Amino acid sequence: MNETYTKMIQQMMESGQEMLRSFNPALEQMKVAGIDRMFPTMSKDMMEMWFGKTFNRDGLDAKTRLLVTIGALTVLGAQAEPQMKMTVRHALEAGATEREIAEVIWQMSVFGGLPAMQKALVIAQSVFAEIEENK
Repeated sequence: MNETYTKMIQQMMESGQEMLRSFNPALEQMKVAGIDRMFPTMSKDMMEMWFGKTFNRDGLDAKTRLLVTIGALTVLGAQAEPQMKMTVRHALEAGATEREIAEVIWQMSVFGGLPAMQKALVIAQSVFAEIEENK
């Protein structure tokens, strides 16, 4: 493995650990050493696309990128509840307001329908309440 590939794997693992912590803070102690050996066939191009060129591109800031993701998850029918919760948390951490998140979800009702919007709002509200409760 060359240095660039090793660095990408390390960044992927750090990003994955951060996501795990937002799902369950108890996972903070999870050891990930050696996981790169489990995925020896994962191509460098795929790694670069997912964790380099897609999430770290210039052009959109993190807040905007996360709001767009919330929109996409809403249109999908908010069927990926854990991913929606994580993205709402990350959007708040990136500076989005509860109102901005709700506006994005509401805007997606035109494309995904009212049931999708309603489900996404319920998920977002549960995250808002959880954060408020933990203050």
